[in-house]
Amino acid sequence: MNARRYIEQDVSRALTPTGGFLSGFAFSLNPYIGCAFGGSGGCPFCYVRALPVARADDGPWGSWVIAKRNLPERLEREMSELARRSRLAQTTIFMSSATDPYQGMERRMKLTRAALEIMTRHAPRRLLLQTRSPMVERDIDLLRRLGDHVIVSLTLETDDEEVRRKLTPTSPTVARRLVAARRLRAAGIYVQLAIAPMMPNHPDRFAELAAASADRVIVDTYLDGDGSGGRRSRALGIPELYKRLGYEGWFEAGAHTSLVNAMTARLGKEKVLFSRQGFNAV
Repeated sequence: MNARRYIEQDVSRALTPTGGFLSGFAFSLNPYIGCAFGGSGGCPFCYVRALPVARADDGPWGSWVIAKRNLPERLEREMSELARRSRLAQTTIFMSSATDPYQGMERRMKLTRAALEIMTRHAPRRLLLQTRSPMVERDIDLLRRLGDHVIVSLTLETDDEEVRRKLTPTSPTVARRLVAARRLRAAGIYVQLAIAPMMPNHPDRFAELAAASADRVIVDTYLDGDGSGGRRSRALGIPELYKRLGYEGWFEAGAHTSLVNAMTARLGKEKVLFSRQGFNAV
């Protein structure tokens, strides 16, 4: 289901100082607010819909997307100022922390592409581009120009297409996201798979797919990654949903161990990162 309403508004700044879970980054950059991937109400596991940002407009999270239409002008000014102060070499940016930067609106607004263009002129030390959308392939030309300054982090919560259909049916398929990862990597772009949150999977098969598609992986769980030790995920009803679907053991502490072990055996310990520490390895 697509978002019901698409909104454009101006903002006073592009880069937001960050901390907490993303303490390894100086700034977050969100060209959009809201999310159309999960349809009305959003993906059932998305804790962002319980945060203040989810009240940026009326209606449930997933029923609207706001585009920050003047973001390119603001970002150009802020990146130029960082360059003037000789701070670019220390600047790390996470795009995006609360909303996928490749919303459907991006096809028309091109805010994410404009941001990448700006950063090819004012390159930060590291940009981590977090998305689940194959639309990222459109910007391979700019990502190649950014070279070692960029990591593309492609969300892939499971290798099991049936699990994807049950838990996040409006997101791109497992196969399509793997194709995107391989195309990016073939273009010389550093790719990580963000298995976040980890959903039910087949560890050995998932490890084989990851080894053929990415330079490294990050495994995260509801308990370690929702910022509250799992309380937000419990409040969203994930344990009940998993039980109803026959996946109840996958929500428990330690459920990720088999996958981490399989990934480590296949990719090597240095290429398998975990949760907060992993996302901040920039």
